[in-house]
Amino acid sequence: MEILIHSVHYIDLIRSFLGNPRGVYAKTVKHPKSAKLASTRTSIILDYGNTVRANISTNHGHEFGLRHQESYVKWEGTKGAIKARLGLLLNYPKGETRYVGVLHFGGGQSTQWQNVPLEGTWFPDGFIGTMASVDAIRQWRGRWHCLRRVDDAIQTMALVEAAYQSSAAGATPIPSIT
Repeated sequence: MEILIHSVHYIDLIRSFLGNPRGVYAKTVKHPKSAKLASTRTSIILDYGNTVRANISTNHGHEFGLRHQESYVKWEGTKGAIKARLGLLLNYPKGETRYVGVLHFGGGQSTQWQNVPLEGTWFPDGFIGTMASVDAIRQWRGRWHCLRRVDDAIQTMALVEAAYQSSAAGATPIPSIT
C-alpha cells in the first residue's frame, strides 16, 4: 500500500519535472514489527537514462528519534541545487520546521545556500491548484482549462503499477562462483 498511498505523490512530483521515465526498478517491503500489515518501506529508481538520476526512498517505521529522521526532496543540477525539507512528515502528526533552500553556481563558484520564504501550509495550500481546477469545473460557463489532465493521472498510475510489478519480480540473481 505504501507506493499507492504515499510514494505516488513523489512519483507525480518527479514526473512533473522530468516527464515519464523509460522504466522503473522498485522494491517495497513490510516492517518486521508489523508483518501482518502492508508494505511501509520502499525504494524506487526511475530510469531516465545515463545522465539523470531519480530515486525515492521511504521508511514509515523510523523510531529512533528526530535527530536522524529525514524527509526531503532534493534536486541537484549542473548549475545549482534545491532542497526542500518536508517538515509535516517529521514527528508526524505534529510536524517540524519546513524549508526550501536554493544554491546557484554563479560565475563558476558556488554561493551560499539561500532559504526561500514559504507561505501557507501543506494542507490545504498544497492542493490549491487541484482545487482551483475543481472550482473551475463547478463554475464552468463555456470554456475552461483543467490544470491536470486525466491522461497524466493515468500515466502516474501506470508507473505505480509498474513499480509493484518490479517489486514482485525480484532482484537479478547473482551467479554462483565455484
